[in-house]
Amino acid sequence: MTSVTGKDTGAPPLTLAEAASFLGPFLFPSSGAAGVVLAVSGGPDSVALMRLAARLGATCPLVPVVVGTVDHQLRPRSAQEAEEVRAWAEDCGLPHRALGWDEPKPRTGLQEAAREARYRLLAGLARDIGASHVLTAHTLDDQAETVLMRLTRGTGVAGLGGMREVSERHGVILARPFLVVRKARLVATCQEEGWPYFEDPSNTDLQFERTRWRRIMPLLEAEGLTAERLAAVARRAQSAEDALMARAGQVMEAARLSTGPGLALDARTLAAEPDAILLRAIACAIVAVAGSQARRLRLERLERRVLGDLRGALARGVSLGFTLGGAVVRLRGDGRLVLSPEPPRRRGRASSINRVAAAPPHSLGKAPDDA
Repeated sequence: MTSVTGKDTGAPPLTLAEAASFLGPFLFPSSGAAGVVLAVSGGPDSVALMRLAARLGATCPLVPVVVGTVDHQLRPRSAQEAEEVRAWAEDCGLPHRALGWDEPKPRTGLQEAAREARYRLLAGLARDIGASHVLTAHTLDDQAETVLMRLTRGTGVAGLGGMREVSERHGVILARPFLVVRKARLVATCQEEGWPYFEDPSNTDLQFERTRWRRIMPLLEAEGLTAERLAAVARRAQSAEDALMARAGQVMEAARLSTGPGLALDARTLAAEPDAILLRAIACAIVAVAGSQARRLRLERLERRVLGDLRGALARGVSLGFTLGGAVVRLRGDGRLVLSPEPPRRRGRASSINRVAAAPPHSLGKAPDDA
């Protein structure tokens, strides 16, 4: 990547008051955060995140802030770029840590694996220094592109929700304070202040899906499908998903028969609910018993197993067994549904990038919670 100052975007830069409104809920002592790691790759979005945080710190107290840069070691100059970010952080008066992704790189799913590694390394840094939060610079444009990409995969309501402003990942709080801000405004902020940043060549490489959507977005906006409207769809989908998950949790508790090595549920209580609730209740039960071995649940497979196989077996009064998402699911003829952890797979069979934290599952058509 090359360090640039960019060309005029025509968008207004962020004011310091706006920056305080976006970043203050995570950086000010009143936020309750124990400390914050700023994820800074060197692009204009993350540079604006870092520089604005430092600007705020010059005017008022902040919680402890550390800049973290992940070197994925995928380009010859990646280590040099991390050093340049270190120099920029030092110019801001902020401590910096470079984090290397030293593991063997997969032959397929490289972008997904790189994203997972980035979040894992940043969360590890946060835990090491006693920070409670990791802040990224995802923008409204990133949110819109995420929703569009998930639509192409036939996503469900959870997937339409895109990225959450605040979520939990790898034991820390992941926050995206710029999720309602257009990228052009962050670029304009860097330009206005003369802050250098990197232009990532992958942003123009059409082999990447996100880049192709970025090319298409102007055509969609001309038809009224703006990034703002896609982000509004995401907010409404998040609200709907929260309501569905709340009901699913209530139903799962009502259906609970016993706990122990596994989890026993009254399948008939679950099956009395609409499909959307049944799917979520089973997904939550799988994550609960699979724990750290939980693997991502694909919507199509979850629907086939739960709405097809499970409902069908229950209607016929027959037993059924299958594995899903790291759990063994067994339906007895009397309607008792027992879930237990799947026995460990032999080394090499399960890819680490297909595992998820024991948190709300990625089951209902939702990709990992990032861009």
